[in-house]
This record gives sequence, structure tokens and C-alpha cells, in this order.
Amino acid sequence: MTTGGAGPVAVRVPPGVPVRLAVWVLHLALPLAGLWLLLGVPAADVRLEHDPTHFWLVFLGAAVDVGLATMVARAARRRRDARLLLVGLGFLAAAVFLGLHALATPGVLLGSRNGGFALATPVGLALGALFTAASAADLPPSRTAVVLRLAPWLRSGLLAVAAVWGVVSMLGIPPLADPQLAERLSGPLVAVAVTAVVLYVVVALRYLQLYRRRRSVMLLSIITANALLAESMIAVTLGTTWHLTWWLWHVLMAVAFGYIAYSVYVTYQREGATTGLFDAIGTEETVQAVRAEYGAALEMLVTAVQRQEAGELSASEMGLITAGMAGRFGLSEGQTAVLGRAASALRADREQIGRLGVLVAIGHESRVRLSEDVLLRRAVRRVAAGFDGHGVRVGLLHYGRLHFPEELSTVPGWTVGADVARRAADLHGLAASEVDRDTLACPLTVKDRPAGVLLAHRPGGFSERDRSLLASLASQLSMGLENARLYHQLDGLFHQYMSPDVATALLADPEQAALGGAVVEVTAVFADLRGFTTFSERSSPEEIVTMLNRYFEVATAAVLAEGGTVVQFVGDALMALFNAPARQPDHPLRAGRAALALQTHAETVAADRPGWPRFRVGVNTGPALVGNIGSTALRNFNAMGDAVNVAARLQTEARPGQVVIGGATRARLPPHAIVEALGPLVLKGRQEPVAAFRLCSLEP
Repeated sequence: MTTGGAGPVAVRVPPGVPVRLAVWVLHLALPLAGLWLLLGVPAADVRLEHDPTHFWLVFLGAAVDVGLATMVARAARRRRDARLLLVGLGFLAAAVFLGLHALATPGVLLGSRNGGFALATPVGLALGALFTAASAADLPPSRTAVVLRLAPWLRSGLLAVAAVWGVVSMLGIPPLADPQLAERLSGPLVAVAVTAVVLYVVVALRYLQLYRRRRSVMLLSIITANALLAESMIAVTLGTTWHLTWWLWHVLMAVAFGYIAYSVYVTYQREGATTGLFDAIGTEETVQAVRAEYGAALEMLVTAVQRQEAGELSASEMGLITAGMAGRFGLSEGQTAVLGRAASALRADREQIGRLGVLVAIGHESRVRLSEDVLLRRAVRRVAAGFDGHGVRVGLLHYGRLHFPEELSTVPGWTVGADVARRAADLHGLAASEVDRDTLACPLTVKDRPAGVLLAHRPGGFSERDRSLLASLASQLSMGLENARLYHQLDGLFHQYMSPDVATALLADPEQAALGGAVVEVTAVFADLRGFTTFSERSSPEEIVTMLNRYFEVATAAVLAEGGTVVQFVGDALMALFNAPARQPDHPLRAGRAALALQTHAETVAADRPGWPRFRVGVNTGPALVGNIGSTALRNFNAMGDAVNVAARLQTEARPGQVVIGGATRARLPPHAIVEALGPLVLKGRQEPVAAFRLCSLEP
């Protein structure tokens, strides 16, 4: 945006482009803008010929390049990384030919310029572009192995070519002795320059992709250097010898390699060691290997810290371990200290996570079907695994006295002294308290009343974090203990007044107690005692209750053994359901087996009591409305429908000791079932007759 005719210009950065990226691109564009300006205004492209300046500028650049090549080659050998190897060869190619260009400066070793002097730089940059471009490719393992195997030959071949070039140039042997050789080869040189520029740009873009995954100063310096070298190749092609355009590419090369060297220096100053300076440039396999190596080293140090805290390692032994690690990874003293602190912090974090996991696990195990004894045993086992170095023992109150079961201890043979037990029993509230120098007592409560104590023993005492964590553990264990006792009471209460399946379903989902229901196919079983009225007339109430309880005990057991639900007892009658509330695909077969077992067990009970009445049983299968029926104040789990009514009517048609089933039930029994057809029966309350059968046996 321009304000006025010659006012300042504000550069707009497109939305979404980071400011640093925009500034970086702007700086890289400035040399090209300067080159364009010098070419557009030839008068500004003045001649500046000064041999010493040229020599030292190029020679120092070559020296820096040699240093970089040596360092990268060492890293490549240590990591066996093909990418680092090729990057190092790129540096080496540029270095040796830049060195030849410097030595061929007129007045240094030669009296005048020759073709070798002019061509050394573009040849070196082109070879460097080839090696660097190869490094940017993702080579498969087979190609990587080939590159590593050929590394000595590539390096020797490159040095041999440079040596021959130098000898031919210095001795003035044609064709490199011709000062006009560069002008005569301008066409091929342009092609080489264009190719090199394209390669450098591709390399910069490829390494930019790597940089987005691995934020690294070294990667950023490689990207910048390749961009500057691409610009220098343009200047080599378009510049005029000893003019500003010619000096431009010298400066660009020096800045490119100098920037990488500066990045190495900054990284070294920050890290304090040369090991790992170029790891970010390596292949994915190298990066993963480095991470695995450092991870293994950290794990080893964590283990050493744990052993030292446990008294298994002395300070001198720990020092030897850290010193060996420092030598292995080339770490400075400060880095080694930081790594040691990191290992200690990691060990503490893992220990904390493990202990918190114990709390979570104990919370999960406070379930309906878990008894108090099982809950406490599992909690102690988990504490033993998660609280390494802590001895833990649980004591429970029995008639006002603390009792410490041996199975509720993580330390076999731990004897709790009378004084410690007395102090632990005197604890009030929820706060943890030290009963001696190495023992911490945390109260266990049920409904805010003392129920026991959690004792923790650790030589040397407890930190504030240990105290808080153990108090949380005791609180979690108290909730689990209270839930286990409450669930045990509810479970026993429910199961005494309703079928176990119904009780379990209501405990798991209390919403099922709401009024209403759903139509489900069920098999209903009705059983009553024929002759009960006559028996009642001649018997006392105590004898009636004894008889009913004996019969209903075996009848209930027969139903529950087949997974049935006893819905209700009405006087001398029992009603049971199959396929509700739990689903049972074979519910007719289950009901038939339960009915036959009921009669068998009832006959056993009445064998020595000839005056007792006998059961008669009716069974039928069909749809029924199953659910909670009654009022908001009082309700009952039940089933209603024609199929249930037919089962009740079939029971009245049975004789004492018999089981009568409907046609729908018969159709669902296996072929080996032994039945006796009773013909269509006209049942009370029904207009249509019902097919009925006497079930004799279900044995195959």
C-alpha cells in the first residue's frame, strides 16, 4: 500500500503466513534482487579486482567446508547413515574445488588466470548438488547398504578427480590452461548451472518437509544453505569476472557454508557436546535408532536410581554408571546432571502413576458380587505390586479390638506390636498419623465409624506426598469396604425375598423396578399341593408351615438349578418363569426339567410322610406381559397373559405327582422326550380346547 507519490511502502504478509517465514524468504530474495539490479544497470556492476581478498574469502570458505565434511562423515560412520554420508560428500566436493579455485588465484601459485581457475567453482557446486540431491531421496534399505559399501570408493574417486584437476590446472596442461575455456563452454556451463539450481531447490524443498516433522536448527541451516547455493549458481552463470556480480556468488557461497558452521557452533554451545549434532538430518531409521538408544539409556539410569534409593548401589557406583553414559553419548557434565535429574523425575512419575493405578483398581473392584474378604485380599496384592518399598498391612475391628489377618499383609511375618496396635486403634477421624518413626496408620471407616486401619511401613519415614497418597488409598479402601458390606447386606436381603436373577437385575439397574413391562415369550410353571385343604383341617399351624417350607425348599432349588425365576408363593402354590428376566433360548426344556426334578425331590421329602399332600404341576409356553405390576407403594415382578393362565389351568388337570404341559411346550422339547397325550382338554374359562400332554421323562 502506497501513501502519496513517493511515500513509504507497507509490505502486506498474506494471512496464514508466519512472520518468521516471510522474513526468511525476504532475506533469501535480496541477493537475487541485487543481482537483477546489477545486471539491469551495467554501470553499477563495477570491477573490483583484488587477489588477496579473493584468495582468503574462497580459502576460508573451503576450510569451513572441509571441517563440515569431516564432522558429517564422522557422524555418518558412527550412525551408518547413508544420508549423512551423501551430505558429507556434497560438502567435500564443494570444499576441494573451492580450494582449487582459491589456489588458482592469480599471484598465489599461478601468474595468471586459466580455465581451471574459472571452471573449478561451477564444477564443485554441481558435484555438491548431485551428492546432496541423492541424500534427499528416501533410499530403501538395499540401496542404503550399497551406498555405505561404496562410500570409500566415492570419497577416493572424488579426491582423485580433484587432484587430477589441480595438477592439470597448476601445470598449465590443456585444456584447463586456456583462459577462455569458460567462455567457449558457456552453453554446457549454463545447462550444468540450471541443473544444479534445480537440484538445490529440490533439496531445499525436501529438507523443508523433514523440518516440518523434525524441528531442528541444523535442518533449517541446510535448507537455507541450499537456497543460497542455488542463487550462487545463478550468479556464477550471469556474473562477469572480477565485477560485483562475480563477487556476489563468492559471498553467497561463503554465507551458505558459514551459516551451517554457525548453526553447528550454536548447537554445540547449547548441547555442550558434538555427539548428535547432525542426527536430525539422518534417515528415519537413524532417528528411530537414536530415540531407542537414548530411551534405553534413560531406562538404565532410572533402574540405577531405583537401585541407589533401595541401597543396592553406592554413590561411587552410581557415579561410574553416569560417567560411562556420559562417555558413551559424549555428554557434558551439565548434560549428565540434567539426565540424572530427568531419570529421577521419570522414576518418581512412574511410581506415582503406578500408585494411582492401584487406587483406580481398588475403586473398580468395589463391586456388588465381590465379598469383603476377596476385596481386601485383592487390594493388598495390588498394593504390594504398586507400592514398591512399602510394607502394608490391614487390620479390622472385631468386637472393639483390632485383628490383623496374616493374608492381609504385603510383608510375610510382619508382627504388629501391642503398642502400635493400641495407637492405631485410638485413631479418630480420617487423618493419617505416624504410630512410630517408620510406620504410618490410616483409619478405615464405614459410615464414618472406625472399621479398621491401614498400616504402612517404610524405613526412613514418609514424605508429604507419601502421606497424602496413603491417606487416599485408605479412603478408597474404606469406600470399597463400605460398599462390599452394604452390597452383601442388600444381596442377602434381596435374595431372601425374590429370585436371584431379579435381585441381581435390580441391583445392577434400579430403574427396572419401575412399573410396567414388555411382552416376552416365556414358559410358566405352576405347582400346587393337591389335598392341602384337607391336610390343613387336621394339622396345627406349625405342622402346616413345616410342611410348606420343606416342599418349597426343594421346589425352589429345582427351579433355580435350571435358571428359572420364582415369581411368587401363594398359599400352597408356587409360580415360576423361564426366559424372564434373563433370556434363555431353551426355556421350554429348562422348565420341563425343573418340573420333573420338583416332583422327584418332593416325593423324596414325602416318602416317610404318607399323610402329606403331593404336588401337581402345569407348564405352558407363550407370550406374556412381563414386568413390575402393582402400585407406586407396593409392586411385584410378575407375568400376565393367556399362556400363563393356561399353565395354571393345566396344573389343575394334573394328578398328584404328574407334570402336564401344553402343546406349545411339547413342540419345543427334543424328540427323545417321553410324553403321553391327554387329548384336547377344555379348560375352565376358555372356549377353545387345549392340546395337553403328560410329561414323563426327558432322559435321552
